[in-house]
Amino acid sequence: MTAPHKILVIGAGNPDRADDGIGAMVARRLGQLLPADVAVLTRSGDMLSLIDDWAAFDAVFCIDAAAPIGAPGRVHRIDLTAGALPREIALTSSHAFGLAEAIELAQALGLALPRIIVYAVEGRCFDAGAAMAPEVAATAGAIADRIIAEIATLRQEAGEVASHA
Repeated sequence: MTAPHKILVIGAGNPDRADDGIGAMVARRLGQLLPADVAVLTRSGDMLSLIDDWAAFDAVFCIDAAAPIGAPGRVHRIDLTAGALPREIALTSSHAFGLAEAIELAQALGLALPRIIVYAVEGRCFDAGAAMAPEVAATAGAIADRIIAEIATLRQEAGEVASHA
Protein backbone atom coordinates (compact mmCIF):
# COMPACT_ATOMS: atom_id res chain seq x y z
CA MET A 1 0.00 0.00 0.00
CA THR A 2 1.31 3.43 -0.85
CA ALA A 3 1.40 6.12 1.78
CA PRO A 4 -1.53 8.55 1.84
CA HIS A 5 -1.09 11.84 0.05
CA LYS A 6 -4.50 13.58 0.07
CA ILE A 7 -5.02 14.59 3.68
CA LEU A 8 -8.00 16.08 5.52
CA VAL A 9 -8.05 17.47 9.07
CA ILE A 10 -11.44 17.77 10.79
CA GLY A 11 -12.07 19.67 14.00
CA ALA A 12 -15.33 18.26 15.39
CA GLY A 13 -17.47 19.79 18.07
CA ASN A 14 -19.34 22.91 19.08
CA PRO A 15 -17.15 25.86 20.09
CA ASP A 16 -20.09 27.34 22.05
CA ARG A 17 -20.17 24.35 24.41
CA ALA A 18 -17.01 24.81 26.48
CA ASP A 19 -14.59 21.88 26.11
CA ASP A 20 -16.49 20.59 23.07
CA GLY A 21 -14.77 23.40 21.14
CA ILE A 22 -11.28 21.87 21.28
CA GLY A 23 -11.62 20.32 17.81
CA ALA A 24 -12.48 23.67 16.22
CA MET A 25 -9.68 25.39 18.16
CA VAL A 26 -7.06 22.95 16.86
CA ALA A 27 -8.47 23.10 13.31
CA ARG A 28 -8.23 26.92 13.28
CA ARG A 29 -4.62 26.71 14.41
CA LEU A 30 -3.77 24.06 11.82
CA GLY A 31 -5.48 26.05 9.07
CA GLN A 32 -2.80 28.71 9.59
CA LEU A 33 0.13 26.27 9.84
CA LEU A 34 -0.44 23.49 7.31
CA PRO A 35 0.38 23.67 3.60
CA ALA A 36 -2.50 24.83 1.41
CA ASP A 37 -2.93 21.37 -0.12
CA VAL A 38 -3.97 19.88 3.24
CA ALA A 39 -7.69 20.45 3.69
CA VAL A 40 -8.88 21.64 7.10
CA LEU A 41 -12.51 21.96 8.13
CA THR A 42 -14.66 22.17 11.22
CA ARG A 43 -17.93 20.36 11.84
CA SER A 44 -20.49 20.72 14.60
CA GLY A 45 -23.86 19.12 15.03
CA ASP A 46 -24.71 16.06 12.97
CA MET A 47 -21.50 14.35 11.84
CA LEU A 48 -23.05 12.15 9.15
CA SER A 49 -21.73 14.54 6.46
CA LEU A 50 -18.18 13.53 7.41
CA ILE A 51 -18.47 10.43 5.24
CA ASP A 52 -18.97 12.67 2.20
CA ASP A 53 -16.35 15.16 3.42
CA TRP A 54 -13.57 12.58 3.46
CA ALA A 55 -14.56 10.62 0.34
CA ALA A 56 -11.83 12.18 -1.87
CA PHE A 57 -9.02 11.76 0.67
CA ASP A 58 -6.52 9.07 1.62
CA ALA A 59 -6.14 10.00 5.28
CA VAL A 60 -8.11 11.97 7.85
CA PHE A 61 -7.14 13.38 11.23
CA CYS A 62 -10.09 14.12 13.53
CA ILE A 63 -9.92 16.16 16.71
CA ASP A 64 -12.84 15.95 19.13
CA ALA A 65 -13.69 16.22 22.80
CA ALA A 66 -14.28 13.08 24.85
CA ALA A 67 -16.13 12.44 28.07
CA PRO A 68 -13.80 12.42 31.07
CA ILE A 69 -12.49 9.01 32.09
CA GLY A 70 -9.30 10.17 33.80
CA ALA A 71 -8.43 13.84 33.80
CA PRO A 72 -9.64 16.81 31.75
CA GLY A 73 -7.05 17.66 29.12
CA ARG A 74 -5.79 14.10 28.75
CA VAL A 75 -5.22 13.39 25.05
CA HIS A 76 -5.85 10.01 23.45
CA ARG A 77 -4.42 9.30 19.99
CA ILE A 78 -6.44 6.54 18.37
CA ASP A 79 -5.31 4.96 15.10
CA LEU A 80 -8.35 3.38 13.48
CA THR A 81 -6.43 1.91 10.57
CA ALA A 82 -6.94 -1.58 11.97
CA GLY A 83 -9.98 -1.29 14.17
CA ALA A 84 -12.84 0.49 15.86
CA LEU A 85 -12.90 3.22 18.46
CA PRO A 86 -12.22 1.81 21.91
CA ARG A 87 -15.47 1.66 23.91
CA GLU A 88 -13.89 3.37 26.92
CA ILE A 89 -13.36 6.56 24.87
CA ALA A 90 -16.73 8.29 24.57
CA LEU A 91 -16.53 11.10 22.03
CA THR A 92 -19.01 13.77 23.00
CA SER A 93 -21.80 14.98 20.79
CA SER A 94 -24.61 17.38 21.49
CA HIS A 95 -26.55 15.60 18.74
CA ALA A 96 -27.48 11.96 18.27
CA PHE A 97 -25.02 11.28 15.46
CA GLY A 98 -21.46 12.15 16.46
CA LEU A 99 -17.94 11.46 15.23
CA ALA A 100 -17.81 7.95 16.71
CA GLU A 101 -21.07 6.97 15.02
CA ALA A 102 -19.94 8.44 11.67
CA ILE A 103 -16.72 6.43 11.80
CA GLU A 104 -18.52 3.23 12.81
CA LEU A 105 -21.09 3.66 10.02
CA ALA A 106 -18.34 4.34 7.46
CA GLN A 107 -16.50 1.21 8.58
CA ALA A 108 -19.67 -0.90 8.40
CA LEU A 109 -20.46 0.39 4.88
CA GLY A 110 -16.90 0.04 3.61
CA LEU A 111 -16.57 3.82 3.25
CA ALA A 112 -13.88 4.38 5.88
CA LEU A 113 -10.54 5.72 4.73
CA PRO A 114 -7.41 3.56 4.86
CA ARG A 115 -6.03 5.86 7.56
CA ILE A 116 -8.18 7.51 10.25
CA ILE A 117 -6.46 9.06 13.25
CA VAL A 118 -8.54 10.52 16.07
CA TYR A 119 -7.24 12.84 18.74
CA ALA A 120 -9.77 12.70 21.58
CA VAL A 121 -9.34 15.21 24.41
CA GLU A 122 -11.04 14.48 27.70
CA GLY A 123 -13.23 17.41 28.66
CA ARG A 124 -14.80 18.51 31.90
CA CYS A 125 -17.61 20.89 30.93
CA PHE A 126 -19.87 20.82 27.88
CA ASP A 127 -22.40 23.45 28.96
CA ALA A 128 -23.64 25.97 26.42
CA GLY A 129 -21.91 29.32 26.84
CA ALA A 130 -19.34 28.09 29.36
CA ALA A 131 -15.62 28.75 28.95
CA MET A 132 -13.25 25.99 27.88
CA ALA A 133 -11.31 24.48 30.78
CA PRO A 134 -7.71 25.77 30.81
CA GLU A 135 -6.29 22.23 30.86
CA VAL A 136 -8.29 21.38 27.72
CA ALA A 137 -7.34 24.60 25.89
CA ALA A 138 -3.69 23.98 26.79
CA THR A 139 -3.65 20.83 24.63
CA ALA A 140 -4.35 22.67 21.35
CA GLY A 141 -0.73 23.53 20.53
CA ALA A 142 0.63 20.08 21.31
CA ILE A 143 -2.08 18.35 19.25
CA ALA A 144 -1.44 20.70 16.33
CA ASP A 145 2.30 19.98 16.54
CA ARG A 146 1.69 16.22 16.61
CA ILE A 147 -0.60 16.35 13.58
CA ILE A 148 1.88 18.51 11.65
CA ALA A 149 4.61 15.96 12.41
CA GLU A 150 2.39 13.03 11.39
CA ILE A 151 1.49 14.71 8.11
CA ALA A 152 5.19 15.33 7.41
CA THR A 153 5.90 11.65 8.07
CA LEU A 154 3.09 10.53 5.75
CA ARG A 155 4.44 12.77 3.02
CA GLN A 156 7.98 11.53 3.57
CA GLU A 157 6.77 7.93 3.31
CA ALA A 158 4.90 8.81 0.10
CA GLY A 159 8.08 10.35 -1.32
CA GLU A 160 10.11 7.26 -0.39
CA VAL A 161 7.53 4.97 -1.99
CA ALA A 162 7.51 7.07 -5.16
CA SER A 163 11.32 7.17 -5.36
CA HIS A 164 11.55 3.36 -5.09
CA ALA A 165 8.95 2.72 -7.79
